[in-house]
Amino acid sequence: MAEQPLSLSPTARVGLRLAALFGLLGPNGVFLYYAFARRPEFVAAITHPVALALMIEAFLMVALLALWLARRPLGPWGWRSFVLLSLLGGLGFAAPMIVLLNEPRQRRAVAP
Repeated sequence: MAEQPLSLSPTARVGLRLAALFGLLGPNGVFLYYAFARRPEFVAAITHPVALALMIEAFLMVALLALWLARRPLGPWGWRSFVLLSLLGGLGFAAPMIVLLNEPRQRRAVAP
């Protein structure tokens, strides 16, 4: 059975864009702010055992989702793109963006 191309409603597209924007500017923005502007607090946070456990879990989830995307691609933007997006903006950014990027172009057009 052939797989159906990815199809999103306009509401789903807006929701995914908002989720990606939040993922990029929210948690990732806080991370970048502390990484560059408040270095001592950043170092203390990333060396804390609970924070390390959460970072390891996030990297594990990136690997598992990349494996899933390698086996069941959504479109031309594959697992490598997902890994790159997750390193640039976190999982909250990469997951909705990979879905949006893989929607066929003709479906993205606004209907009259």
